[in-house]
Amino acid sequence: MKHIGALQAVVTALASDGEPSDVELDAIEHEMPLILAEVELLDAQIMTLDRPVSELDERRIRRARNRVLAARRDLTNKATTVLVPEVGA
Repeated sequence: MKHIGALQAVVTALASDGEPSDVELDAIEHEMPLILAEVELLDAQIMTLDRPVSELDERRIRRARNRVLAARRDLTNKATTVLVPEVGA
């Protein structure tokens, strides 16, 4: 029977210390408006789980969905503007 201890050391030797890298933190910061909009939508949906949906709840959810869509649009437009100059270069 093979002992897998040596194989495990090779796999874990390359693992990071568990902290996100600077690139990952920049990506999270770049997507933060979308993340916050999605959290707001989730909060609005959670509020309606245990009670009937009122007109105010419907408006709150609709506004939150619109914020998510706007944040996705803005994020996509930012990514497109970053990529377009490199394509022509």
